[in-house]
Amino acid sequence: MKLQRVLQYTKDLLADTVVAGDSVVDATAGNGHDTAFLAELVGTTGHVYAFDVQQQAVDATKLRLEENQLDKQATVILDGHQNVKHYVSKPIKAAIFNLGYLPGSEHSIVTKPGTTIEAISDLLDLLHVGGMIILVVYHGHEGGKDERDKLLAYVSDLPQKYVHVLRYEFINQKNDPPFIIALEKMKDLP
Repeated sequence: MKLQRVLQYTKDLLADTVVAGDSVVDATAGNGHDTAFLAELVGTTGHVYAFDVQQQAVDATKLRLEENQLDKQATVILDGHQNVKHYVSKPIKAAIFNLGYLPGSEHSIVTKPGTTIEAISDLLDLLHVGGMIILVVYHGHEGGKDERDKLLAYVSDLPQKYVHVLRYEFINQKNDPPFIIALEKMKDLP
């Protein structure tokens, strides 16, 4: 076995969790890569809800979906992930976050710890037992370390009999390499 890079490991976790017909969330649509990947996994009988606060990201995600003929099984929403419960009411199997900023865009528009934690809490309520929330934590930007620390404190306090929390990272890489936090729901939270 070889160690998987962060983004490949994320895809493998999602592929092991999501099947055709599932509902899932891309909490940070960005350029649409994860949204398209999830749309392939859920197939024509499932659905992806993708969120982003930037019109540029929404447009890029819609275009990627259309180019790959995946737009029928996805809804792209111009809103923050903290508002997920306004759009998604049925149970979901997985959610993915890429924290930080949209590559190739304004670096001052970044994810924030308060809205990210609010979204995670709401998504845990919607998540099927056995489902997974994956966060790819990019923390090299201004405010990134604060978000990282608050997020780690939050997930570390989740009760282990309800949620298993994994941190996957390469510790000898330079320049604030991204790492993964994966939350697997074991039981419904009280």
